[in-house]
Parts: sequence; C-alpha cells; structure tokens
Amino acid sequence: MSDHLLHTAAFELTPHDNERLQNLVGYHNEHLEQVELRLGVEVNHLGFQFRVTGLADRIVRAEQVIRDLYALAANETLDPQKVHLALQAHGHTEAQTVQECERLLKLRRKVIRTRNPNQAQYLDNLGRYNINFGVGPAGTGKTWLAVAAAVDALEKEAVRRIVLTRPAVEAGERLGFLPGDLSQKVDPYLRPLYDALFEMLGFDTVERLIEKNVIEVAPLAFMRGRTLNESFIILDEAQNTTTEQMKMFLTRLGFGSRAVITGDITQCDLPRHQTSGLRDVLEVLEGVDGIGFTFFQAQDVVRHPLVQKIVRAYDRRDRHRNREEGTP
Repeated sequence: MSDHLLHTAAFELTPHDNERLQNLVGYHNEHLEQVELRLGVEVNHLGFQFRVTGLADRIVRAEQVIRDLYALAANETLDPQKVHLALQAHGHTEAQTVQECERLLKLRRKVIRTRNPNQAQYLDNLGRYNINFGVGPAGTGKTWLAVAAAVDALEKEAVRRIVLTRPAVEAGERLGFLPGDLSQKVDPYLRPLYDALFEMLGFDTVERLIEKNVIEVAPLAFMRGRTLNESFIILDEAQNTTTEQMKMFLTRLGFGSRAVITGDITQCDLPRHQTSGLRDVLEVLEGVDGIGFTFFQAQDVVRHPLVQKIVRAYDRRDRHRNREEGTP
C-alpha cells in the first residue's frame, strides 16, 4: 500500500489508570491536540482505546509518543513543554524513542535528563573525554549540561574544584575601570554559569564553595600563566576568544583535569577582521584522538518552541547571505 495513503492504527494503553490517562490527554485534550498538530495526524480515543489516522510513518511516531507520554504520566505532571520535548525527541529519527534519547545525571539536589540524541551524545562524551567541545545555537543545553557534569564530578570527588571562565569581550578584557572588586566586575559576564550552579547546588552552597575557592569564576584573561590540576574547567562563549586565547586556555590543562569548551560560531562578537578561536580550533584539532566534539542544530533547542523557529529563520537568512557573498 502506498505510503502516501492515510492509515489508521489502533492500540490500547495499559495499565488502566484514569488519573494517568487524564494527565496524558491534558485539559480539553490539549496534549493530544499538540501531538496532532506537530505530527499531522488525527488522534481519537475512547477510554484507553486509541486510534491514530495519518500517513504510515506519522502514525508510528504518534503511537510511540503517546505511549512514552503515558509512561511519563505515571510519575510526572505533563504540561505543553514536556509534550513538546517528547515530540522533539521523536523528531530526529523514527526509530528513536524518548528512552533512547535520555541519559540521567543524578546530582544530590536534582536529576538532570537529556532531551534529544545530541544531548545524550554530548553527556556521553563529557564522561569519556578529557577535552570536549559543544558547539551550536543558544538553548541547546551546551552550558547547562557542562555545568551539570562539573557538579557531578565534584560531588563524586573526581575533581577538587570547578573553574568557570568566559571571555569578557564587551569590556575588551580590561575590567579595571568598572566599579567594585573582581567578582563584581566579572559577574555580569558569567551570570548564566552562576544561574546553572545555583539551580544544581543551591545558592548557599555555591556561595560557600566560592569562598573556599572550590568554585572559581574568572574572566579568561586571568587564566594566563596558570596550570590547573584536578579541576573541571568550562570555557563558555568560546566563539569570542581569539586564536591566541584559545591556545592559551587549552594549554592550561593539568593532571586529573577535564575541560569543556562551549560556543556558537554564528554569534561571534569579535571585530570582523579577527578570527574566532573557536572556529579556528575546530579546524586545528580535527581528527585528534581523545577529544570529543558535539555539534548541535536548531532542532536541538529545548527552550520555548518559538526559539527553535527563530534560530532556523536566522540560519536561512545567513545561508542566503553567504550564497550571495560567495562565502562558506
């Protein structure tokens, strides 16, 4: 039978649990309508008996999503965001399920879950390689998962401290004219890293660990001349490093240390004549064993669904401009 003809699949959800079923379908069937809209299918149900109508490949995916959401509904209250993430996980390949896209990182304060295959691969790489690169658009979880891996390593005593750094491009790495002490000068540039730490460790714990220098937060310029042993080091917004700064950072790695470099090469704030250290290092280290590379795309964005559409719109515009200008 042609794949372009409509098909209908019938299936039953078990075990029967009315509260769980209501959690699945949502208020006025909003969760099922979200599945219908995203996959282009029609979903009907009478109690626990479901019928899905649509193209052959779509109804297979729809059934997988509904079954996975029903499993999730046993332990969590579903909302449009969780339905979106489940749909997103199924959007990469038809054969993948939410479980195959998921890795768990159990911290003392919370459990971190990956939401798509690239995030799962990224987390696997973070545990496998001493140096990792996470490259892609905002909202894909690059920094969030790196901080989670750092906290996990600290809690397991695999490292003695966490070092977080960013290039302070807007102030030209010259922060002396700003009021306050070093921490107050640097804070605006490192706020996303602080936010992730606060959520994973709690405000009081982070403040205490910073006082003890177990967590160190500093601009990239302050890394020069140091060797960092037994540390988990995260360089965020690496697209704003120069080639010299990137080389300097990578050569800070000491014994028992791990480094993660995250960034988006399309969001470089350097002067136009200056080459991004992130773009350069991806070419320099291509094929080098023992280094992990994870490249995120627009479909990996796990923020509001509109963010994914915005990223794709900018990507289309940039590709069009590059074609006109004859640049890669």
